[in-house]
Amino acid sequence: MSEILRKQIEKITPLTDKEFDYILSHFTTKKLKKHQFLIQDGDLVQNDHFVIKGLLKAYYINHDGKEHIMQFATEDWWVTDYQAYFNESKATLNIDCIEPTEVLCLSLHNREKLCADMHKIEHFFRKKSNSGYVALQRRILSLLNSNAKERYEQLLQQYPRLFQRVPKTLIASYLGVSRETLSRLSS
Repeated sequence: MSEILRKQIEKITPLTDKEFDYILSHFTTKKLKKHQFLIQDGDLVQNDHFVIKGLLKAYYINHDGKEHIMQFATEDWWVTDYQAYFNESKATLNIDCIEPTEVLCLSLHNREKLCADMHKIEHFFRKKSNSGYVALQRRILSLLNSNAKERYEQLLQQYPRLFQRVPKTLIASYLGVSRETLSRLSS
């Protein structure tokens, strides 16, 4: 199952078997059941998570109890509460499993150690961070400038498989629309 991680790293930088074994030795594996939390608001966030199998949602619950989905994470994606992870503080997000899930966990200490030991991994994480910033900017601009139909079509074009795996109520929450509006958009 760790081959999915190797493939992702090697999209950016080649690795020898020895290098990959060293990298992998810094990760731990965690299996979770459907509806189980990976991170809960208030938890100390100690790991970034690479999804090997399954599907998760990262979300914030506002003061009125409304859920705002920030991200879905499926195979070959990274997910955590990055503010809490990098600041070694408590989570403000919840991350739970939509499907049974298996993740590789990387502590901040081990990430820093890997980056100090291997320029290739530092380069990999820099490239992944850059891609993440670009995706976040696109998402924010989409929320600010696109109407519900345009956001729906963008999501469908970018991630068509999500619509087969994620309940429509969660897609609606991610898009910032009601379930009824989503039904109208998808018809």
